[in-house]
Amino acid sequence: MFRQHPRAMSDILNGFLRANGLEMPLKQHRLVNAWDEVVGSVVARYTEEKSIRNQTLWVKISSPAVRAEVQMQRTRFVEELNNKVGGQVITDIRVY
Repeated sequence: MFRQHPRAMSDILNGFLRANGLEMPLKQHRLVNAWDEVVGSVVARYTEEKSIRNQTLWVKISSPAVRAEVQMQRTRFVEELNNKVGGQVITDIRVY
């Protein structure tokens, strides 16, 4: 009736998400939401749109100066965003 080895709720939830193909969409959603925190308030202010396609984060930035800054730091942002969500979600950032 009772299990001898109880499992943590997080393990059960992660298993459910993985089994139903929801783990990656959830991580992608978390990554997009983490953008403002990772890049800072100045870049976030000029960010208009964010989406993920084919492991690439596409970001629309309205200021040419901020766009250039993001281009120069994109490898650092990729690493920090992936670390924030706990997995390899994106491999590149494209700014337009």
